[in-house]
Amino acid sequence: MQLIDGKATSKVIKEEIRTEVNKLVAAGHRPPHLAAILVGHDGGSETYVAYKIKDCEEVGFRSSLVRFEDDVEEDVLLGKITDLNDDKELDGFIVQLPLPGHINEQKVIEAIDPAKDVDGFHPVNVGRTVIGLPSYISATPYGIIELLRRYKIETSGKHCVVVGRSNIVGRPMSILMSQKSINATVTVAHSRTKNLEELCASADILIAALGAPGFIKGHMVKEGAVVIDVGTTRVPSSETKSGFRLKGDVVFEEVAPKCSFITPVPGGVGPMTRVSLLSNTLLAAKRNIGD
Repeated sequence: MQLIDGKATSKVIKEEIRTEVNKLVAAGHRPPHLAAILVGHDGGSETYVAYKIKDCEEVGFRSSLVRFEDDVEEDVLLGKITDLNDDKELDGFIVQLPLPGHINEQKVIEAIDPAKDVDGFHPVNVGRTVIGLPSYISATPYGIIELLRRYKIETSGKHCVVVGRSNIVGRPMSILMSQKSINATVTVAHSRTKNLEELCASADILIAALGAPGFIKGHMVKEGAVVIDVGTTRVPSSETKSGFRLKGDVVFEEVAPKCSFITPVPGGVGPMTRVSLLSNTLLAAKRNIGD
């Protein structure tokens, strides 16, 4: 069994991005600029945005944080998105999800200029991804593809089972794995799938993206499979200072001995999601040069 180290891989990619940023600045261009809109004070969102700002500093990006209280009116939020769309000094931005219940998340996503949608959630970017055109790919699927590529994991002709059908991970992941550059045969499974355990056990590559801690157990994985655990659920823990820990969708202790490759939680897919956002922002900045 080989551990797929997303933390180490993300560090390598950050260095590659920093090198590109240095070249841009040396050529007289401004550093790439990423902004984040944060609504409310959700602990997970606060932590994630803080990591993104730190990531930007590490690679030489400029970053901006726009804060709103959780009672912000939808029109006010949409107005700020329009301002960011029009800001020529800004290459890309994200609206941190989830949003309060009184705000229509899909309406917010669609308000973002696709050219600045570095999260890859806008229907234009999703559609371009589906048909294989250049696009901003959703950060988590992008990170997973990069891990498979850098670990030289064979995908052509392999049976890939994606467990989960969210618009953020499951659906775009299934599309990417089926494209000609990857050439896997893909099955999308979910909580209503019949014979789910047997289906998972048939996978050469199993991507667990249900958000259900410990759902994938040892008997659901075949010998030699590649297992990618996307789950990052906070669960109570008496062993940590914070009182919680991150738990994946896979029971690591049962599954790891059977795998050829497996991602840990934490330290697997999570760091790659963050660095993929940087990659998309760099792409946005390079496209804007000369505008």
